[in-house]
Amino acid sequence: MIGKQDSHIRIEEADRVEVTTIIDNYTDSTLRMSESPSEMIERVPLAIDGKVPSDSLLAEHGLCLLIKVFKDGGYHSILLDAGWSRMAVPHNMMKLGVSIPQIEAVVISHGHMDHFGALCDLLGDVIPDSTSVIIHPDAFLRRVISLPTGLRIEMPVLKESAIRETDARLVKTRDPYSLAAGLVFSLGEVERITDFEKGLPGALIERDGSFEPDAIMDDHGLVINLKEKGLVVITGCAHAGVVNTVKYAQKITGIDMVYAVMGGFHLTGPQFMPLTERTIRELQEINPSVIVPMHCTCWVATNLIATGFPEQFVLNSVGTTFRL
Repeated sequence: MIGKQDSHIRIEEADRVEVTTIIDNYTDSTLRMSESPSEMIERVPLAIDGKVPSDSLLAEHGLCLLIKVFKDGGYHSILLDAGWSRMAVPHNMMKLGVSIPQIEAVVISHGHMDHFGALCDLLGDVIPDSTSVIIHPDAFLRRVISLPTGLRIEMPVLKESAIRETDARLVKTRDPYSLAAGLVFSLGEVERITDFEKGLPGALIERDGSFEPDAIMDDHGLVINLKEKGLVVITGCAHAGVVNTVKYAQKITGIDMVYAVMGGFHLTGPQFMPLTERTIRELQEINPSVIVPMHCTCWVATNLIATGFPEQFVLNSVGTTFRL
């Protein structure tokens, strides 16, 4: 893995970045009316051409982000994750007027159902045949959650054969992978170096016919080098730990300055809430200019992050575009 050596990936500088939330856990059509105008944040309007639409954007416990990276007058489009259900991502893409033919790659952050749900539908009916799918090999393995009661809950499995039945180019990799002409990298396996980010308790993965503890090594994210501002780190769920993920992005790029951290931070429930204050302290030391918790960051943790980053915090909602 590149990050375990002293070498750095060669990541090009982007002139600017746009991140649009196709799917997240929340939608709020009133945010635009309750906030001061901002050049960085564009919310979906309540009315278009003087009329309130008869159909709304959908929200679900899942994540899908459209990332546009601009350089020298052109841009590249990448999709991170594909939500949980088969219907929400295609529906919201249509409602938001996403330029689907421009999407050149889909990155699946890890093999949990709330991140790959609409993938095969998108590849089969929506996204161009030339699109690449970047994914860790473990994303196709069977997984369960073992509860303290002894009950095991089986999770849906992404079928590799379903992707291969489409015309998409499947890229299975454990390493950082270059996208968008070197302007974006998927991180690959993230090093676990903090003493408090210990993954998902009770997670098991099947290898060679038997289950073993699941470190969710397929969990990764994206990193972008924004000109004169620093790194933009975008996570799916951050099962590796959001602090681990940011530090790994710094390590493999050789760039210490972090401009934005956004995505799922996986701070929710009694197992993870005790980690929230430590996570905030660690992120305060990194000192990003923009911080946007999404998806698996619960309401309580999100509010604590907002308090800890009064100038940097931005509330996410389905349909929001962040211009960085």
